Order: sequence, then structure tokens, then C-alpha cells
Amino acid sequence: MADRAAVEELVRLQGERVRALKQQKASAEQIEEEVAKLLKLKAQLGPDEGKLKFVLKTPKDFDIAGQFDPMIPDAECLKIMCEILSSLQLGDFLIKVNDRRILDGLFAICGVPDSKFRTICSSVDKLDKVSWEEVKNEMVGEKGLAPEVADRIGEYVLQHGGVSLVEQLLQDPKLSQNKQALEGLGDLKLLFEYLTLFGIANKISFDLSLARGLDYYTGVIYEAVLLQTPARAGEEPLGVGSVAAGGRYDGLVGMFDPKGRKVPCVGLSIGVERIFSIVEQRLEALEEKVRTTETQVLVASAQKKLLEERLKLVSELWDAGIKAELLYKKNPKLLNQLQYCEEAGIPLVAIIGEQELKDGVIKLRSVANREEVDVRREDLVEEIKKRTSQPHCIC
Repeated sequence: MADRAAVEELVRLQGERVRALKQQKASAEQIEEEVAKLLKLKAQLGPDEGKLKFVLKTPKDFDIAGQFDPMIPDAECLKIMCEILSSLQLGDFLIKVNDRRILDGLFAICGVPDSKFRTICSSVDKLDKVSWEEVKNEMVGEKGLAPEVADRIGEYVLQHGGVSLVEQLLQDPKLSQNKQALEGLGDLKLLFEYLTLFGIANKISFDLSLARGLDYYTGVIYEAVLLQTPARAGEEPLGVGSVAAGGRYDGLVGMFDPKGRKVPCVGLSIGVERIFSIVEQRLEALEEKVRTTETQVLVASAQKKLLEERLKLVSELWDAGIKAELLYKKNPKLLNQLQYCEEAGIPLVAIIGEQELKDGVIKLRSVANREEVDVRREDLVEEIKKRTSQPHCIC
């Protein structure tokens, strides 16, 4: 009981550390590392007596004899990632893939001590942000790696390509002699076959510098980056950061199984906050305003005591399928109504005034250019639909 109490206390302290890092907005890598430590501590506690137990189940077609093809789920995850990024219309993107077994095998044949695998892995993972010289200086100067070992690593990790690179490395006289690397390369070759069948092989790059420094990855790893359109002809596209990532972690879920059964797992995550940030930056660069509502038109009044008329008109627009709204004040000032449209990004204002009621028209105002036109009430719905159906219209 004393040992269990000690582990429970460690779980509590580690949980507090994770919460503190989240509040401090620490890096995602640091938070994930601490979460992994927390999961390992919780696994030591085993199943709690008296609590609802759960049973981990593997897919029905999985068996340890090898009939289960592990690359099909990986290929499906990459297909899903492509579909999500394409549907978001964020621009061109590339998904980089690698395998932790290839990295471990690579480090082994290059002469990296076992104790330095993970720390060197962390350095290599920075190659998408800094130059090879900076990475090498970190490995040698800060982490004590021999310069000649670092040079051998550089011969491999600076390479990227498609299935042809996989086939080339399968013939590498040193790498092909390492069991882990050979397994990883074999799986990647099969993965590319499936990616070709899914029609997305042109979106995938085998990148030996991709490391994903988390210990729980056991096989294929991947990361999606958006590509920036070159400013001038002839320039290479510049990456604007990772927006999705994932990989295989066959040993993680099984930690919670009392019998220690292996549960194959693969998954991905989308960087929602990063995507929002990129969208906002692009809109700012284009000097476009982010719309906070889907409302197409605001029904406004130019004078007091026209609430009933506003309610009648907004009801007519709703019945016609127009996304309309009005301010809830009885007698709002026209300037306040117009300012609300500008702040919320509502493109049109349908203005009712005493003169408009007499003439049987509605004054339709474009918020973007402030132009106004009188539209007969019976033609208003058609005019609004016409203006709001134009792509990227300023109405």
C-alpha cells in the first residue's frame, strides 16, 4: 500500500506539472513529453479495484502471425489528412513521412551511443527551422557527439524524396544491414504503394530529417506543412509551419492493459490553433476582415418608431431563406446599426425609413463601398440573393 501511495503522489505532482505547463502556454513538444511521463506513472498503478474495468480489444482481423497489414491504417490516416487540408483551402501543402525505426537504425550505423539517441533525435528534428550547420554545432558542441559521427548523420538526414529514395536506401550497404532500419524501409515502401492507389503519393515526401521527438512513436511518423507561394519566379516555396501530425504508437495503449497485450495504434491530430493563426495572418495581409457571423443583411431603420416595420421585413427575409437580423433596441441610431455591420462583417443593410415606406421601396446599402440604391420591396429578396451569391463580392 505504501508503494501505491507513493506512485499516486507522483501522479498527482506530475498532473500539476502538466496543468502548469498548459497555463504557461509551454511548447507542444514539452507538454506532450510531460503527458507521456504522466501516462507511464498512471500505468504503474494498474487497474483500480472496485472501479469499472475496461477491456482493450484489437481489430478482429489482427493476429500476431502477421496477416494484419499495418500500413493500411497508416495510408488511410494520410488520406484523411489530405482530405482535411484540401477542404480547408489553405493553399498547397506537403506531408512529410519517416519511420522511427529508420532513424534508430541510422543513428546506430553512424555511431551514435544508445544513450544519446533521443537527444540527437531532438536536434535532427530542428532541420526544418535551422540550417544543418546549426544542428551539427548543437549535436557536437552542446550534446558531446563526435564531429565525424555528426557528419555521417548529415549524409542521410539531408535527403528527401519519394519511393525511389526508399528503394535507394534499401540498397545502402550499411543501412540495409540494420534490422530496425530494414523493417522501417520495407513498411515505407509498402506505404507508398498504398498512397499511390489512394492518389495522394504526389503530396507525400519521405524526409529523413523528420524525427517527432516523442518516445511513444514506434513506426511511421508524419507531419503536414503548408507551402507559401514564392514571391518571385524561381524561388523555392517556403514552409509556414506544421499544421497536422501523427504516427504509429503500438506500445502506448497496451500500457493500460493488465495483461500487457500489444494494441496496434495509429492516429493524427490537426493543429486547429495554428490553422486559425495562419488564416488570420493571410486575411490581414490581404486587408480582409474576418467575418464573425453568417448574416447576409441587417434590417435597419432610419427613424424612430419603426420597430414593427423592421420585424415585418426581417420575417419576410427569413421566409425567403435570407440570413437576416436586426438590433434588439426599439429605436437604435442609424449610425450604430451601420457600425455594427462593419464590425461583424455583414455585407448589406436594408434600411427602412418613413419616405421609403411611402414609396414602397427599401434602401439597400453596401457596407464595403457605402453605396445605396432604392429597391422595390417585392424585388428585395432577388437583389440580396444576387449580391450575396457573387464569389468574394463586396456587394
